[in-house]
Amino acid sequence: MIATLGALGWLFLVVCFGAIVPVVPTGAAVSGAAALAFHEHPPTIGLVIAAGAAGAYAGDLVMYGMCRFGGEQLARRLRWLNDEERLGTVKDRLKRKQVPVLLVSRLIPGGRVPVLLAAAFVGLSWRTFVIANVPACALWSLVYAAIGLAGGSVFPEPWQGVVAAVVVILVVNQSITWISRWRAVSTSNAPE
Repeated sequence: MIATLGALGWLFLVVCFGAIVPVVPTGAAVSGAAALAFHEHPPTIGLVIAAGAAGAYAGDLVMYGMCRFGGEQLARRLRWLNDEERLGTVKDRLKRKQVPVLLVSRLIPGGRVPVLLAAAFVGLSWRTFVIANVPACALWSLVYAAIGLAGGSVFPEPWQGVVAAVVVILVVNQSITWISRWRAVSTSNAPE
């Protein structure tokens, strides 16, 4: 049990850090942990989901605080602010539908940071963010754990399920990144 708690603590820390430094594949960490839990100790799958959600939530709070207090200058310095046009679109959506936009942003790879920036720049209240982000992080962790469970149930060895879950997450994330870039290039090259 102590080893399980230690592993869950590490999962929390990895996901929290990845929410603040968005280059860490946090979804893959949750999926891998769920696949491992499926083989090693299935009752802990709920704890994996909880640790992933809690890490995402804590990291999002730190990131949102940095965006609120550091403003656009900090976002530019840390290179979080790449696409002014996309940020403007997200700001407009947030003004109309705050909670649904926060929910969806957590599930779209690369969608969370622009939404957090836009929410901070629009002045979304802490109260709204704190409340709306709970179901967003829980849903995110549940989805990625489900991917890990699928990988864990297909393969007989725990390491195979972990590898499969991580590979699926990385391929999906990279594919979405490539599609987004391709669409951005296509849009910028389109005749007016």
